[in-house]
Amino acid sequence: MLRIEGLCKAYGDRPLLQTLNFEISAGEIYGLLGPNGAGKTTTINLICGLLKADAGSVLIQGQPVTTATKRLIGVVPQENLLYRSLTCAENLAFFAQLYGLSRALRRQRIQACLEAVKLSDRANTLVEALSGGMQRRLSLAVALVHRPKLLILDEPTTGLDIEARYDLWQLIRFLQQQGLTILLTTHLLEEAERLCQRIGILKQGQLLAEGTLAQLRQQIPAKEVVILETSDEAAAIKRGKQQGFTPRRYGSDLAFWIPQVLDLRQILDCFAGIPIDSVSRQPVKLEYIYIEVTQPNQAALLYPTRPRSGLIGSDQLYSL
Repeated sequence: MLRIEGLCKAYGDRPLLQTLNFEISAGEIYGLLGPNGAGKTTTINLICGLLKADAGSVLIQGQPVTTATKRLIGVVPQENLLYRSLTCAENLAFFAQLYGLSRALRRQRIQACLEAVKLSDRANTLVEALSGGMQRRLSLAVALVHRPKLLILDEPTTGLDIEARYDLWQLIRFLQQQGLTILLTTHLLEEAERLCQRIGILKQGQLLAEGTLAQLRQQIPAKEVVILETSDEAAAIKRGKQQGFTPRRYGSDLAFWIPQVLDLRQILDCFAGIPIDSVSRQPVKLEYIYIEVTQPNQAALLYPTRPRSGLIGSDQLYSL
């Protein structure tokens, strides 16, 4: 459905994209992740024809980006671009008319899109009277009104409460089941983990890793991650390294990559004699992979935290 080959874009001497390559199959949800400034928005603008690439190509259903391909794309931007003084139906009618839909077809699509996003009962409600979650669903309806083949969701659930987020996730899955191809950008790694068949991790305009979650887990040589809370972190780190565990710090958490699955008793035996306040066993989550891939040096993974009893700095953690 979408193929990006050798895509380059710079502003002056500052490169935004550097030979970017990835492909999204029809009916797939592909997650594009990366820190602010990684090049996600630039990529979207190039796909939509709002920017011109310095080099490389974007193909949508095998066609280069032109005015014609814009009809194949629906976009839900980070900010709701809705007319707050118009009703839901009036917003949809306006955008449907921009796409050149006939009056009869506009009526059909307005009804169908409102039903799809569960806003049929709000057709005559002003946008300004809608909740944040409802406005995001209406933005999605606007993006669908012309029946696009590729849907681009740019951080679709940012700022929503958990219930609204779950509703939108369910809707995104439904749209995929209807055959829609979806490019999703998000800072919520759980969102990408739950929704995406494949994920690309972008930094400074370069794709550093790509694949299914199972493939991305190969970036970390561990079967699980164990989080320890202890008053003697230095001793725990030293013991963990003796056991062949790799120490990491995630925020204030002291973690260890465990190369094999151990039960709780085996973990405690590995740290026998060290005061352990709590133990948490976790799978290798996307957030750990993301941090590992996007940090330029291994030592940078060990974030400084507030001083506390037994706390050591990142240099100490790697010198033990």
